[in-house]
Amino acid sequence: MPTMKTHRTWHGVRMRQIAVGADPDEAPCLVTLPTAWDDTAAAGLAALAAEATPPAHRIHLATAAHAWIDPIERGARDSGLGLPMAERLHRLLLLRRGAPTETVWIGRPEEGAGFVLNLQAFLDSGGQFDAADFAEAVETAVHALTLAAPANRVLHIAMADLFGLLAALGIDHGSAAARDIARALATILRGRADAASAHDGSAPRVALDWPEPPAQTALSGLAEAARAARAAAEQAGTPRHRMTTAILPPGPVDALLGVETGGIAPAFSPLGPTGGLSKATRAWLAVSGLTAEEALAMVLAGGSPLPVSGAQAHVAMHDAVAPFLHVMPPSPVALDGPAPRATRRDLPGRRTGYTQRAMVGGHRIFLRTGEYDDGSLGEISIALLKESPAFRGLMDSFAASVSIGLQHGVPLDSFVEAFTLTRFGPAGAVEGDPAVRKASSLIDYTFRHLAANYLGRRDLPDPEMEETDIAGDTSPLLPMDLPAEGSPRARRRGFRVVGK
Repeated sequence: MPTMKTHRTWHGVRMRQIAVGADPDEAPCLVTLPTAWDDTAAAGLAALAAEATPPAHRIHLATAAHAWIDPIERGARDSGLGLPMAERLHRLLLLRRGAPTETVWIGRPEEGAGFVLNLQAFLDSGGQFDAADFAEAVETAVHALTLAAPANRVLHIAMADLFGLLAALGIDHGSAAARDIARALATILRGRADAASAHDGSAPRVALDWPEPPAQTALSGLAEAARAARAAAEQAGTPRHRMTTAILPPGPVDALLGVETGGIAPAFSPLGPTGGLSKATRAWLAVSGLTAEEALAMVLAGGSPLPVSGAQAHVAMHDAVAPFLHVMPPSPVALDGPAPRATRRDLPGRRTGYTQRAMVGGHRIFLRTGEYDDGSLGEISIALLKESPAFRGLMDSFAASVSIGLQHGVPLDSFVEAFTLTRFGPAGAVEGDPAVRKASSLIDYTFRHLAANYLGRRDLPDPEMEETDIAGDTSPLLPMDLPAEGSPRARRRGFRVVGK
């Protein structure tokens, strides 16, 4: 990206440089970003740089932001909008509260304009959610995308990391209180977005086709802010855009903003991408008055210091938010009907289990199990370190699917037979687990370990490792056969940190 001036918002912000590479055979991208931001943010910014044409090999966050904000600021002045767009947008990014999706960063907003708002970042210093700032951020996002792509009639203003916000507030994601908060937030998002879309007031008013917000929530002032947002939409008239709001799948911008859990989904693991406790876990322990040592003691005693997130809670949250927003991800698998409810075996609130740490082909994996009172397996979670956000998300979803199957009576033997010898990178020698010598994939390792420890099976043949496995080709692929010998490899973009 070309060198540009930086906005005054960034003056005095301490920066650091870090080299982030997509592939060992490619030159790494040198990323400059605030010192306080983590390496995951650097990987997200490098991913945005790689999508540009031509790909950028040096990227400074402040100048990269200026590249897409400056045209919006000029458009705001020319249109007489009268809002300090540059000031607002730079500050949203600096506070990690919001940023546009990839197409805007790379200069192609007409291909689809979206904006991600990080809910957890709107907590103020007193631990209260700043509903007024959130409402202003929604309006800023609508105006910015309208100026960036005036011909577009579809915008995707999205909220993310609901789970992180709820954890910081000490509210269980699966509770009715959490769903009321989500409804109120969705009302503010929809109401302020539609009102900003129809800001000139010339279009006729229309009856709103989405529900009333909850009468009250566990957050002071949130219900009132939601009612004000709905009233603003009613007064503003018909939006110029056919769609304004969404829950989007995670992308590089989520990583840049520090979003740990995309959209409204729960987190199925207490661990972060580096193997330590996630921000949401640390926030939950802090608001619960527990130290890490006290939480560990509870786990060792068979208890659980954290609320258990499950598929049913995800379904309930999806159903609570869906009536308010234009675009939603597919609904999680609902366990509807009398037969599934009758056959499901719920795990106890306090359960035993263990965490196994291992290395597969040089890639670290944390495999966590949850057990019934009789010691049988009822739940697994998989946490990874070096893989891309998309790959980690796939593994999280896979582990959740296996857990649902176990709780509905699918024998562990069936999973072992189906998934051992699954072949995709990373693969190779296993370190740190005496029960498994080598594995042809992370999934293969998972079920070899479970077979040994829960079924007592030592009869599984070792996988035959191909030359690509031995050579250290450990970048994760999607679950499919490795390319045939001599065929060209598809380009992969699983970013990893290679130096500071």
